[in-house]
Amino acid sequence: MFERARKGERALLIQPYAPGQQDPALLEEFSELARSAGAAVVGTLTARVERPNAAYYIGSGKLEEAQSACEAAGADLVLVNHLLTPGQERNLEKVLKRRVVDRTGLILDIFAQRAATHEGKLQVELAQLKHWATRLVRGWTHLERQRGGSIGLRGPGETQLELDRRMLQKRLESLQARLDKVEVQRTQMRRARLRNAVPRVALVGYTNAGKSTLFNALTGSGVYADDRLFATLDPTVRRVDGVAPLVLSDTVGFVRDLPHELVAAFRSTLAEAREADLLLHVIDAADERRDERISQVDKVLEEIGAGDIPQVLVFNKIDRIEGVLPRHDPEVAGRERIWLSAREGEGVPLLRDLLARRFVDQRLSVELRLGPDQGRLRARLHALGAIVSEHSDEAGWALELDLPLSAAERLAAEPGGHPLHAPLLVAHGAPTYNPDTD
Repeated sequence: MFERARKGERALLIQPYAPGQQDPALLEEFSELARSAGAAVVGTLTARVERPNAAYYIGSGKLEEAQSACEAAGADLVLVNHLLTPGQERNLEKVLKRRVVDRTGLILDIFAQRAATHEGKLQVELAQLKHWATRLVRGWTHLERQRGGSIGLRGPGETQLELDRRMLQKRLESLQARLDKVEVQRTQMRRARLRNAVPRVALVGYTNAGKSTLFNALTGSGVYADDRLFATLDPTVRRVDGVAPLVLSDTVGFVRDLPHELVAAFRSTLAEAREADLLLHVIDAADERRDERISQVDKVLEEIGAGDIPQVLVFNKIDRIEGVLPRHDPEVAGRERIWLSAREGEGVPLLRDLLARRFVDQRLSVELRLGPDQGRLRARLHALGAIVSEHSDEAGWALELDLPLSAAERLAAEPGGHPLHAPLLVAHGAPTYNPDTD
């Protein structure tokens, strides 16, 4: 297995690309990932890959070029911006005589360095073990046999590998059980917020867009923030200063081609985004590729089931753009836009006002009639503390309600929530139809 990357490692970067699809931004981002892991980038190499080589992924000619580049630059580590098979990693290491780490391994290493909480460390270890499980064999190349189990082929290599696999499987099961307990606790906390009818807002966005800095500006917290990729991994929930009741969640930053191991491992972090009433999609306004970043985050949100949650686009870091002032733009393609600088505090009050209008000032106060077969909805309203008063008779219940519009909309979308549809239409100013007056 690979050890965590040590600071000061000299890395050669290999950027594969398909014919006609060379993109300098991919290599730039990969270089930033390498530096975030603590590596010193001493050289880069692009590799045109029309048909991946089964043994090395890159072609034999490019492999020789990489060998020469490593010698010339004094590299002791090779990073490949693509997912490699265990065999390809092993074969590249034999030829290059240096450690080889693919994109997934690099991101996992960064996550291992950044995880701070008990839950975050468990999630990272789980993801790492799943990734390493297929790479156990390279640790035992000195043994006489690595494969097979037939008569005449059993040897110390197989024995050791099987022992390692059993130990790994036990560790995976133990980690999963501990994470399940943590997830139960987090789910209970989310349910408590739901019962208290506290609106939930989640910060999402491409990594290093300034989410944690904005989180601190809105909540007065001291969450770690740095100008590095994946500075934040662990979910943090705080109340927003001056906008109560409202809770804000900071989440892990997204990146293109996020390893599936991490998407699965960080399900509790992503759940904060999935179950939010509003997403603040934070964007680095000074990033030349910001439109592409927006699309990439939207794609990940779709993948985790959060694509239909309302969004506000928050263009951060305007202090890095000359002549751009804080402002609030009306909806464009269904999304409002706020331009601000979280670091300088410019425009943050505009975002506070928007949140107040959305959640504090918008409530549903209405009288509602429920029939005897709608007891489930009544119970949900009681759990939310939304019932001011109620009277019952043979026809059911007459309820006086007061709850946030966002909570009412969630209930209306659930099975049996249709009695809330008409009051919500009125609350939103939608025209009503009365057949008796037609």
